[in-house]
Amino acid sequence: MPVLYHAPESRSETIATLVRMLNADIDIREVTIPRQDGSGGPDPDNPHPEKKVPYLVDGDETLRERGAIIVYLTDAYPDAKLGPLPGEAGRGAYLSWLFYYQGVMEPLIILQWAQLSHPALTATLRDVDTMMAHLVEALDPGPYLLGDRFTAADMLCSSPFHWFPDLTPETPAIRNWVARCAERMQP
Repeated sequence: MPVLYHAPESRSETIATLVRMLNADIDIREVTIPRQDGSGGPDPDNPHPEKKVPYLVDGDETLRERGAIIVYLTDAYPDAKLGPLPGEAGRGAYLSWLFYYQGVMEPLIILQWAQLSHPALTATLRDVDTMMAHLVEALDPGPYLLGDRFTAADMLCSSPFHWFPDLTPETPAIRNWVARCAERMQP
């Protein structure tokens, strides 16, 4: 049986929610991780090379990084319809949003939180305002990133706004989308 290594109230929460929404037969094992406040610590039972979460072990396959785990799981559990499969309409947009989150959104949010800026970062990642405008543009036809279809990309891209509501801009398109996603992800 696949095993998801998870620490509550961490970035792995989105993946634990996805497992539930997929009705996937996956064992979720809680582990400790070092926390920003200095609590916690690396768990010797966590096989992740850096002792982070989430980490998925499925036989000989191991996956880290939320985007990779999301694609793996939504492809493995297609009946839940939480991600377009290869060849289906919207697959490119779906993958683009997952990788945009990890390659642009999360770094920009961390840089803003850390109050770090540099022209090279702005040239590469742009800025938070540009990121928010990109979300609004996608949500304009809405109500989700892929139009009428709620996917795991919505789960991932809305996740920082669930954890840090103060990051959510006053923009109605984003606020309403975050609320719709939260409602969809409730048990």
